[in-house]
Amino acid sequence: MMAGITANSNGPVDAADLGNLTRACDIWGMTSVVRVNKNDQGLIYRTLDRGTQGIIVPHVDTAEEAQNVVNGGKFAPLGRRGLFTSRQGYGTTDFLDRANEETLLVALIEDIKAWENLDSILEVGGLDVLFVAPSDFAASMGHIGEVGHPDVQAKINDALSRIVAAGRHAGTLAFAGNVEKYAAMGVRFFYTATTPWITAGAKDFMARAHKAIG
Repeated sequence: MMAGITANSNGPVDAADLGNLTRACDIWGMTSVVRVNKNDQGLIYRTLDRGTQGIIVPHVDTAEEAQNVVNGGKFAPLGRRGLFTSRQGYGTTDFLDRANEETLLVALIEDIKAWENLDSILEVGGLDVLFVAPSDFAASMGHIGEVGHPDVQAKINDALSRIVAAGRHAGTLAFAGNVEKYAAMGVRFFYTATTPWITAGAKDFMARAHKAIG
């Protein structure tokens, strides 16, 4: 199972920070993944040029938008990434081929429009993961903050099932309470948050301390 560190361009991370962040990931043997804030080819390949090994792109709602992700993230003949290199290419003779093979491209399926266009999106080659993002998906259906709404869950499950049935890699947000369910559905790319783990560990620690103190 691959472990990675994800940076979010909606947060405090600048392009200038990416070199050091991705270098730290390289040192620790981890995969660096950055969520860019829009589906822009120049932004995608500039981020990759800074040493990032994976890109997450939001609001991929159509086949044309899916192809734009591939065009920005892959070198010719698969895409149109500018013919520059990240530091991983220094001293290598096959960087373009290796980058096309090893660069991770994740498209976020987070709008009801994407669900409606999913069959055509699935026809686009070059995307490694189609990730169904539950909160934005719910909001796009008019159910803000209601990820558990039956209609939302039905659409999410349908999207994941169609992705898996098409022989593609499906991803979604998962926690201890639902990761087994999604794994059984064929999902193989999971995003999770550390807060529940920290909270559970803190509660266990406090319970043990109070019990010991009496």
